[in-house]
Amino acid sequence: MNIIVTGGAGFIGNHVIRLLVNKYPNDLIVNVDKLTYAGNLENLRDVEKCSNYRFEKVDICDLDSILALMKKYEIEGVIHLAAESHVDRSIKDPFSFAQTNVMGTLSLLQAARLYWESRPERYEGKRFYHISTDEVYGALEMNHPEGGNEPGGGPWGSEFFTEDRRYQPHSPYSASKASSDHFVRAFHDTYGMPTVISNCSNNYGPYQFPEKLIPLFINNIRHRRPLPVYGKGENVRDWLYVEDHARAIDLIFHEGRVAETYNIGGFNEWKNIDLIKVLITTVDRLLGRPEGADMDLITFVTDRAGHDMRYAIDSTKLKQELGWQPSLQFEEGIEKTVKWYLDHQEWMDRITSGDYMKYYEEMYANR
Repeated sequence: MNIIVTGGAGFIGNHVIRLLVNKYPNDLIVNVDKLTYAGNLENLRDVEKCSNYRFEKVDICDLDSILALMKKYEIEGVIHLAAESHVDRSIKDPFSFAQTNVMGTLSLLQAARLYWESRPERYEGKRFYHISTDEVYGALEMNHPEGGNEPGGGPWGSEFFTEDRRYQPHSPYSASKASSDHFVRAFHDTYGMPTVISNCSNNYGPYQFPEKLIPLFINNIRHRRPLPVYGKGENVRDWLYVEDHARAIDLIFHEGRVAETYNIGGFNEWKNIDLIKVLITTVDRLLGRPEGADMDLITFVTDRAGHDMRYAIDSTKLKQELGWQPSLQFEEGIEKTVKWYLDHQEWMDRITSGDYMKYYEEMYANR
C-alpha cells in the first residue's frame, strides 16, 4: 500500500513510521508533518534514506496540498496521528486546537474522499485510520482513593473506559479530539468511507517532547530542578509504552474492522505522585546517587483547571478480536525509558534549546 502517516515527526508518529518502514519494505510510507514545535525529523534519521520512505512538509489544514499529495503518491491508506495534544496549551489557546484537531481532520477526510471517489475502484482496498485519546471519555470515579484490590478491577476502581462509553470531554484538547472522532464516524455513515478509530491511554518512551511529564521530570531530576506536581498528585493515569501503541496501530490499520473503535491501554494505573517517586528512585539509582536523594524536588502547585481524576482503558476488545496486548511490564518500560533519556542528553539539550528546529531548515528551504 501507499500510506500517509500524519504527524510522523512527532512522538508516537516516529515510532509508527519506523515500524512500518522496516516491517513493510514494499509499502510506501509518506510522512506528512507541518513540523511545529513538537515535530522533530532527527527522530527519524535511521529511516530517512530508506527507499520506501518519503517526507512532505505540509499542513493538514491545507486541503489543496493534502489532495495533491493523495494524487501524487496514489494514497490508499491514511494513518492520522497529527494533533495538538498538550492540555495546558489547549487551556491557554483553544482556537489552535480546534483548528488543527478538528479542521485538520476534516481536511484529511475530505481530501481522501475526493481522491478515492475519483478512482474507478473508489473505496475498495482503502482505509482511513484516526488515532484519538482516552480523554474524550471524561473521567472515572475513584472508588478506592488509597488503592484497593477489588476483583476484576484496577487498584482504584472497577470501572474502565470501554468503546461504547458516552463522550464527556472536559478540556479544550479533549473536546477537539471528540469532535474529530465524530467527523470520522460521520464520513463513514454519510459517504461509506472505510474508517476506523482507536482511543489510547497515556504513552511514554523515547523521543517524547519534554513538555510531557515523564521526559520533563527525568530531565529535571538529572539537573536537580523542581518537579511541579498538580494538586496533591493524586490523579490516576493508565500508562502504555509507545512501541506497544505502535504495534497496536499497525494491527488495527491492517486487520481492524471497518467503522469500529478500539481502545488501547496498558491496564497499568499509577497515581501521578507515585509515578514521580518511581522516576526519582530510578534516575537517582542510574546516576549513582543515594536512593531517594531528590525526593525534596517535588513541589506541589495549583491544580490544572478541569483536571480529570482518573483514566483507565479496557483493551479487552482489541485483545479478543486482534490478539494484541502490551509486551512490557511498566517496571521494564520505565527502566528502558529513563536509560534512554539519560543516554541521550544531547538530544534533550537540542530540544530544550530549540536547536532541533534548525536540523532540516536548509534541506527543505528550497523544496
